[in-house]
Amino acid sequence: MKELVEKVAALYADFSKDANAQIENGNKAAGTRARKTSLEIEKAMKEFRKASLEASKK
Repeated sequence: MKELVEKVAALYADFSKDANAQIENGNKAAGTRARKTSLEIEKAMKEFRKASLEASKK
């Protein structure tokens, strides 16, 4: 589960960088990357939820 948390943190760092580039500089490509990363974050968070529930049952 630790690896999953690290994965989410890395994805969020990428998302934050690209989202800020879009907001501050109007970089359209960065916006596209941020949207793609947001979908990856969503999937990783669902995996975390499942892992967390399994861990709490033990």
